[in-house]
Amino acid sequence: PSPSSSTPGAERREKQYRAHRGFGDRRGGVISARTYFYADEAKCDQHMETFLRCIDASSGSSEDGFSAIKLTALGRPQFLLQFSEVLVKWRRFFHQMAAEQGQAGRAALEMKLEAEKLQEALANLGIATKAESQHWFTGENLGVSGTVDLLDWNSLIDSRTKLSKLLLVPNMQTGQLEPLLSRFTEEEDQQMKRMLQRMDTLAKRATEKGVRLMVDAEQSYFQPAISRLTLEMQRRFNRDRAIIFNTYQCYLKEAYDNVTVDVELSRREGWHFGTKLVRGAYMEQERERAAQIGYEDPINPTYEKTNEMYHRCLDYILEEIKHSRKANVMVASHNEDTVKFTLRRMMELGIHPSEKKVCFGQLLGMCDQITFPLGQAGFPVYKYVPYGPVNEVLPYLSRRAQENRGFVQRANRERDLLWREFKRRLLAGSLFSPNH
Repeated sequence: PSPSSSTPGAERREKQYRAHRGFGDRRGGVISARTYFYADEAKCDQHMETFLRCIDASSGSSEDGFSAIKLTALGRPQFLLQFSEVLVKWRRFFHQMAAEQGQAGRAALEMKLEAEKLQEALANLGIATKAESQHWFTGENLGVSGTVDLLDWNSLIDSRTKLSKLLLVPNMQTGQLEPLLSRFTEEEDQQMKRMLQRMDTLAKRATEKGVRLMVDAEQSYFQPAISRLTLEMQRRFNRDRAIIFNTYQCYLKEAYDNVTVDVELSRREGWHFGTKLVRGAYMEQERERAAQIGYEDPINPTYEKTNEMYHRCLDYILEEIKHSRKANVMVASHNEDTVKFTLRRMMELGIHPSEKKVCFGQLLGMCDQITFPLGQAGFPVYKYVPYGPVNEVLPYLSRRAQENRGFVQRANRERDLLWREFKRRLLAGSLFSPNH
């Protein structure tokens, strides 16, 4: 049967956020990330146990350890798809309202809706009566200024709201509320709650053990939900220090908007912002899916544009560290120019390596010619260790080697440098003493 006949309301769902059979195996075209499959809830519990063991291992082996987790390992990806679509549609609704109030083209955080007009629109759409929405906008920060910005708006979509209420999304064309799905079934509601409980268990263990928990980024159609759930964890667990780290993929066109909005939220609420910045791991698959299914490619058109985006996001976070000392970033990159850029900006902004607000990450066995000098110069630098059953991890590692073919040239360069230094020391008669 067609999707629309099997799921009432599915035809109203956007192509990007529907499950597509052709892309059911998310490993296809993915060379640089591990992928998890949803078998059942028991498998998710098993993954959680593995992650708990990793947190314990990380705590035992280093003082300021990290553990990385993937949310698709902890619950049903279908839920992340649905929640992502809800978040994106509600955000779009905000932007459309802003455009109607003559604010099109402004940066996301510059848009401010007049609370009065917003309440009228919500009442006209039948989302909330004037009395209800007045109650919404009398929170400690909301509507005090008579305006509502994107962060105020986001805080209305609280993860504690019963999700089925949010599955009604506004359609600006018709001025109607439409059900995004027929309704969450009781079982789906349970699956969602269990996913949140697993995240909670991991965050608590990480806090106890003094390990930072990095939530990995995944495909763009899951990402709004992943980021939002991670943000909820940051609000709870990052009160005194950054325990939970969100990941931003700089190959996404919207990366800078996402970073700036989340940093501003942490500023307003006073918690520690933690992030890992990556270029992104799902490019081929993302592009192919967008082309086949027919929605806009979410990824920057060129490698240069992605580089620009990386440096722009990084710069914003480094400025935030300078001003508040409450932001933390892991520069997860094998790119020498990015590492040099970071070091230069840290010097210019007066951020000392010993503050440990900025750290670096490379894969185990790759780019040691970047990792070791950083460590020797006193920067916190980490090696990312993939783990798991050999048959699952080997394909991932071999794809990484394939992706890093240029790495062989870098290894040759490193070998030449070592050989030159060896000869220099031999001739100087100081083979075992590096001080001469």
